[in-house]
Parts: sequence; C-alpha cells; structure tokens
Amino acid sequence: MEATTTASGLGAAIRERRRRLGITQDDLAASIGVNRKVIGQLESGKETAHVGIVLRAARAVGLNVGVEPRG
Repeated sequence: MEATTTASGLGAAIRERRRRLGITQDDLAASIGVNRKVIGQLESGKETAHVGIVLRAARAVGLNVGVEPRG
C-alpha cells in the first residue's frame, strides 16, 4: 500500500483494508464506538474526521498511520 497525503486517500485505504478483511461498516463502527455514518464519512474522505477516530479505525483494521518528512 502506498503512502497518502489526503483525507480521501486515507479513507480509501481504510475502506480497502476493511473490505479485504470482510468487515462491514457497522462492525467497524461498533468496534471503535462510533455509528456507521462516521465510518462512511471517514471512508469517503471527509476532511473534518477526528484524528482519534481515524487512528482507532486504522488500528482496528490493522493499519499503521505514520508521519515522516516529505522529500
């Protein structure tokens, strides 16, 4: 999986991984304590998603989110 610098790219990565694992949006939402609408917004790239929720969702599907210098 390639690095991303956009909310839509991060949401797409979480969606792809979730689907690969056979997890529904409802299942993911329940596992991190939010409603399904939040997962839908996150996966569609909504830029106002809370960082903590994004990190919990990524962790729940087995993804690491890192920060590194560009270039």
